[in-house]
Amino acid sequence: MDLLRILIAILLPPLGVFLQVGLGKHFWINILLTILGYIPGIVHAVWVIAKK
Repeated sequence: MDLLRILIAILLPPLGVFLQVGLGKHFWINILLTILGYIPGIVHAVWVIAKK
């Protein structure tokens, strides 16, 4: 299941984080990072998914 979430995180980083942790602080941080730059959003999303 984590592999599927990582693939989703590469395509849509906030969705991958949302599926892992819901509407918590990591979701909003990821939205901000994705707006500022797509790559930081992906890195953060993969980190959140791998951490949990």
